[in-house]
Amino acid sequence: MSFEDIIVTNRDAVRTITINRPAKLNAIRGLTIEELEQAFRSAGADSSVGVIILTGEGERAFCAGGDVEWEKDGGLESLDWQLGSIILDCPKPVIARVNGYAIAGGNHLAYCCDLTIASEHSIFGQNGPRVASPAGGYPVAHLAGIIGHKRAREVWMLCRRYNAGQMLEWGLVNAVVPKEALDAEVARWCEELLEMSPTALKTIKHSFGRVIDRTGIKEVVEAVAPAFFQTGEQKEGATAFLEKRKPDFSAWR
Repeated sequence: MSFEDIIVTNRDAVRTITINRPAKLNAIRGLTIEELEQAFRSAGADSSVGVIILTGEGERAFCAGGDVEWEKDGGLESLDWQLGSIILDCPKPVIARVNGYAIAGGNHLAYCCDLTIASEHSIFGQNGPRVASPAGGYPVAHLAGIIGHKRAREVWMLCRRYNAGQMLEWGLVNAVVPKEALDAEVARWCEELLEMSPTALKTIKHSFGRVIDRTGIKEVVEAVAPAFFQTGEQKEGATAFLEKRKPDFSAWR
């Protein structure tokens, strides 16, 4: 498969999917999401694959969320976000190899993966309310099942930044290592997973996936999202971000 925004590599039974937009801190746009969805579906159906690694190119960022220029041009309005659900439903174990910023959509991806291993310099957090990105649905609700409702609401509503050590304490991250040891640590976890029964792992993933009613949540978001874009908040949030100023949402309170 040929891709523009991602790189897919194989080593033995491990498939690595890398977001390859380092100049944008691996921020994702519509094309990136389409390619990631295709790559995960392909890996999930490939009998030669035992474990999938998701990461970002370079040491600065795993993924800095949505490409704000793409969002400002209306990219979110036609977006049907399925990527997190595809990762949750993928029959193979997925490890997030976090190497730097994991913000907004990048944070979603880090906690939607089965396991998250981060370098010490990694930073986590959300950005939706800060730039009026219409966050909602299972990517939001899923975090509560990982770190608890109070912590999840703090992360989502206040858009603070958290280091890897804090996320390890809260339960969003499984392991934190120096950046020079990240690849070795991820490889060690892959080796352990490859020793396990693939069918047992598939059953376990399916069991965890049933905790959240993603269909019901999706219906709620679909009912609210169109009205959100009509308010003009999303345009103000994206424009303010690009102009490096604080957005003014007072008119919509």
